[in-house]
Amino acid sequence: MRAHNDMAAANPRRQPVTGDQLDLAADVLRHLADPTRLHLLHLLAAGEQDVGTLTAQLAASRSSVSQHLGRLRLAGLVHVRRDGRRMRYRLASDHLVALVDEACQFAEHLVHDIPHHLSRER
Repeated sequence: MRAHNDMAAANPRRQPVTGDQLDLAADVLRHLADPTRLHLLHLLAAGEQDVGTLTAQLAASRSSVSQHLGRLRLAGLVHVRRDGRRMRYRLASDHLVALVDEACQFAEHLVHDIPHHLSRER
């Protein structure tokens, strides 16, 4: 146990992962693989919003946005609460903010042919 704690303290991001973790991570990434859902998560990183507000920021119909939000909710990536007649959505975890931001930054490097950041410590 001590060796595991020492390893975790030295580099907390490089802990061994289980098969269950990998399966769940792959499922999350499958949900992020759709540009509309990725955009929705990016918008929700700014805070809780309703369907109408989200639809106004996307090139998609209200019905489509609602369907994508439903899939994200069923996957546990967003939470919803009723506010009068409106349903308000928010991210389920701050980890999603980092994940979406990293994916978009990585894509920016590819689109603009920007050299990638490489850490020698990895």
